[in-house]
Amino acid sequence: MNLIRKIFIVPATLSIVFSTANLKSKASSVIDLSINDMPENTVHSVASSLEQVTSITQFSDVYPTDWAYQALSNLIERYGCVAGYPNGTYRGNRAMTRFEAAALLNACLDRVTEVTDELKRLMKEFENELAILKGRVDGLEARVGELEATQFSTTTKLSGLATFVVGANNFSGTKSKADAANRDFGATAFNYDLQLSLETSFTGKDLLLTVLRTGNFDGNFAFGGSPNALSTLETAFQENGGNNLGIDKLFYQFPVANSLTFTLGARVGQEDMLAVWPSAYPSDAILDVTTLNGAPAAYNKNLGAGAGVSWSADNGFSVSANYVAAQVSSSDPNAGGIGTAFSEASGTIQIAYESESWNIAVIWSGVQSPSELAGGFGTPFAAENYFSGSNSYMNAWGIGGSWQPQDSGWIPSASAGYGYNSVYAKNAGDVTASQSWNLGLEWADVFLKGNNAGMAVGQPIFATSLKGDSTPADGNYVWEWWYQFQVTDNISVTPAFFYLSRPEGKNTDLDGNDNTFSQLGGLIKTTFNF
Repeated sequence: MNLIRKIFIVPATLSIVFSTANLKSKASSVIDLSINDMPENTVHSVASSLEQVTSITQFSDVYPTDWAYQALSNLIERYGCVAGYPNGTYRGNRAMTRFEAAALLNACLDRVTEVTDELKRLMKEFENELAILKGRVDGLEARVGELEATQFSTTTKLSGLATFVVGANNFSGTKSKADAANRDFGATAFNYDLQLSLETSFTGKDLLLTVLRTGNFDGNFAFGGSPNALSTLETAFQENGGNNLGIDKLFYQFPVANSLTFTLGARVGQEDMLAVWPSAYPSDAILDVTTLNGAPAAYNKNLGAGAGVSWSADNGFSVSANYVAAQVSSSDPNAGGIGTAFSEASGTIQIAYESESWNIAVIWSGVQSPSELAGGFGTPFAAENYFSGSNSYMNAWGIGGSWQPQDSGWIPSASAGYGYNSVYAKNAGDVTASQSWNLGLEWADVFLKGNNAGMAVGQPIFATSLKGDSTPADGNYVWEWWYQFQVTDNISVTPAFFYLSRPEGKNTDLDGNDNTFSQLGGLIKTTFNF
């Protein structure tokens, strides 16, 4: 390669070559000479005085503030054939002739040819590998196209939860009562619960939730609510008619403003419309009654047609209000309907505060037909002695909160709640007041990361005052202990025990013979998330 070709390398266009030859002068200042006007010895004298450079920093008269600095830097560092004067200068303010420009352009084109030939050689060398990659890309495009053509909905997500429960109960106490319970409810049972959730969004901020559910926790069996409702498991469910798949929930939730959310549903739960659930204790623990924040009458999880609104401020405060009626499918006002005396409705207002590590809430629920909505979360005596006429009504109050440690360890999260209920009573002996409380603890990463342990203790709803009578001896205690093995990200196995000290409350000793009765349950719960 002659010395003229060492002056510059291609900038892709002739204009860049001109810009590097004159850093501070305009293109109009270039001397216009024809090739016949340029003496040959002039070209050689210029070329012989130039030396090859490999970095723009070798030029003492080129600065980052020069308008063509970047173009010159690219030519030097990418192609490496720009030359300067022996004294380390570039002299970018000097003009160049058209003859010099033609020679420089020719050198640049030769360099491009060299690069192109190298690329062709590499493409030839890796021809087989490129063909394989092209085939894989084509295959992926075909699969993506097939998925797009066959997917159920671009806005719908399907998730599932399957639960297996194997366990048994043992009853002790007064021989006649214990023997009868063991005879009817003492066998080992295998039950299941399956939930399929379809979450659909039309705007990215709203939610249409459809939950399909089936199970075989019959209410006549121990884990389904017999011989007393306090032994009902949180996962217990059975559709009317047995092992049938039915719609458990169906509601639509959407934002009205930045901090305001509205919910409307044909089957919506009270808990679905609360901005804050004031508990760190798992909502899918063991017994149903231990998951209701110590106030199961106020947090009654009433399920039916309903509507609600919740407001959440940026500072952590929130207010929620909702109405749910369980019996609304009938148009007979003596059997149900919205706003009737037999709708089994509940109205709820909750004020809450939530921070990163703790929360607290105060709730009020007005409950129709307390025997139906709250009876399953307390003693049989309390449920049987609520006034059950058309005017039956309960004011249920609750306060609850939770705290979680910043780091997992031997300090557990703690959740506690208390409930007080005042009940309309018409007849002597009717329950006028009842109470409840609960404490739940959970330890994270016990023995192995991802494995959790927990326990809860409390008193479900028990009668504390009767109309025209003294305070009844209706107290009882509920305990549960469990340890969750996280087998995989989607499978967990949870051995658990629970103990009911006096599940029948005052009914334990109605005949005055100092009868006793208790229940101990053991089970293994396996959960599959998909």
